[in-house]
Amino acid sequence: MRCRKNKAAPESLSVPREGAVQSALFEFNDGMWPLLSNVKRSSRYAGCEYGIIPPKEDGGSVVRFCLAFPDVYEIGMSYLGFQILYFLLKGLPCGDADRVYCPWTDLEEQMRAQGTPLASLESGRPLRDFDVLGFTLQYELSYSNILTMLDLGEIPLLAADRGESDPLVAAGGVGALAPEPIAPFIDFFCVGEGEELLPEVIARLSETKGLSRSEKLRALSEIEGVYVPSLVECDFCVDGVRFRSAEGSRSALPVRRRIVDSLDDAFFPETLLVPSGGIVHDRVAVELFRGCTRGCRFCQAGMVTRPVRERSVRPLAERIVSLVEKTGWEEVGLLSLASCDYSGIAGLVRELSPVLAAKNVKLSLPSLRMDAFSVNLAAEMESMRRGGITFAPEAGTQRLRDVINKGVSDEDFETSLRTAFSKGWDRVKLYFMMGLPTETEEDLEGIVRLTERAYSIGKGIKKRVQVAVSVAGFVPKPHTPFQWEAQLPVDELRRRGRYVKNRLNEVGRGKISLKYHEPEQTFLEGVFARGDRRLAPVLLAAWRKGARFDGWTETFSFSRWMEAFEEAGIDPHWYVARERSLEEGLPWDHISAGVSKEFLRRERLRSREGALSPDCREDGVCSVCGAACLACGACFSPVEGGDVRA
Repeated sequence: MRCRKNKAAPESLSVPREGAVQSALFEFNDGMWPLLSNVKRSSRYAGCEYGIIPPKEDGGSVVRFCLAFPDVYEIGMSYLGFQILYFLLKGLPCGDADRVYCPWTDLEEQMRAQGTPLASLESGRPLRDFDVLGFTLQYELSYSNILTMLDLGEIPLLAADRGESDPLVAAGGVGALAPEPIAPFIDFFCVGEGEELLPEVIARLSETKGLSRSEKLRALSEIEGVYVPSLVECDFCVDGVRFRSAEGSRSALPVRRRIVDSLDDAFFPETLLVPSGGIVHDRVAVELFRGCTRGCRFCQAGMVTRPVRERSVRPLAERIVSLVEKTGWEEVGLLSLASCDYSGIAGLVRELSPVLAAKNVKLSLPSLRMDAFSVNLAAEMESMRRGGITFAPEAGTQRLRDVINKGVSDEDFETSLRTAFSKGWDRVKLYFMMGLPTETEEDLEGIVRLTERAYSIGKGIKKRVQVAVSVAGFVPKPHTPFQWEAQLPVDELRRRGRYVKNRLNEVGRGKISLKYHEPEQTFLEGVFARGDRRLAPVLLAAWRKGARFDGWTETFSFSRWMEAFEEAGIDPHWYVARERSLEEGLPWDHISAGVSKEFLRRERLRSREGALSPDCREDGVCSVCGAACLACGACFSPVEGGDVRA
């Protein structure tokens, strides 16, 4: 168990009895522990975290749910949603939860050689013995890991091949909003927020225990927000994909995303699992609010998490202090799409700062807007000045920022940088995208000019300055105004990336660093982001050829994937290289994310005009996006010059 600087595990923390832990571990160790001496980071598989809750006694009505994250432990344990769902399931009268993460390739090789099945982290229960195995879909390039985990867990890969003794395989997260590429491998998808949806799912599965697999799935399909692919048929036509309920199915289309109305009333655990080894984001993570109304046209998260819902300041502050005391973590991360958009951010920081400072706990804002308010707020937090500061202009010119509705001006850029350097920061990181709709060479040169300007501003204030630039290839995502756009091919993305790199080397003379995402991975992400069921055989073929951890540069093989596309007779460029018709049936039309297609079309048209769309929270004018805006009330009350929605 890793030591914490602040304190040992407090007595009030819910920690399983040592005997219970050891009993589960020794059952697990019989097959696993001998394999761990020859793998990287064996701590990934150790378990024994603070806060784990022993399994419930076997009972006829208990639904055993294994939360599965298709990436390594240190990434999965950094995901707040997993923490919430774990304690939510543990607290349900008829639910229980365990966790599993994808083993790295070295351990997978040894498990296959020894015939050791993949089992859950805490109890050592083989995956095949759970009632439900539920995957979190956060990134398209993790899909091959889903097949790895199913196969190691001795569960048939295709839903159609599973029998009555096999667990139901579920999936949720943002990937469930465009689920078709992996639909043949999944029994049902949970579309929306788990706090709202999972209690109903578990209750229905408890009620239907003893029934056949098909009867359980039919019962689940009656729940709003549950999508059962086997009960929905798709036709591939000249005008796109069309969906219809299978004969005898009671599935209602489109499947509507479920959301919680109030974050104050939504489930949030009293404590958190504290890892026994290092993870990517090693801290108390607390969500300030959900949703975003700024309307960046490339941003899927900003579109699909609407409406905005905030937590109240006082109970939030109390919960944060309590979590720090119960877990012993030395950092608190205030999470959201843009932390400084939280209406109570200034009051929350003022209330927390002295309390956390007395406990030697760092308070951080992972996401900042490019304005003086955000930078000054961060500067008030002593701990924030210990590291670098990150901004995301996204595009290099004002014209292109207007196209994507970023709402950041050149003046905002200058003011933010001057404020940051004058407040003590000497390291700045800038995020940009390349390949955005209508992008030109002038826009790429704009990235160079802004970066050079940032360095110049810093050198005018500080003796030593570091400026790092990160450039990612643009991927048009479903449920955004850019979902119809074409994506740049691999060679062109590489050319543009090299252009920016060479220009920065010229003007920065080695004083500015640049990283840009591998264009082949960007290409594959785009294919699966907007793909349909015809990609499932490609995924299966690539996995059989050895595709693993495709989001990791050291394990990704583009040639392997291209061979799989060729063998399946699928042209991947057809999914990304063409601009789609506004009338085309899209592979995610049967899933409603909240925002309407009419709104997305309007925003796409405004992007072509370079017209900015206002933030309805700031301006009080409803954009009629289709998501009832519970936070600002603009959708429910008349606004002069705006639209009114019932």
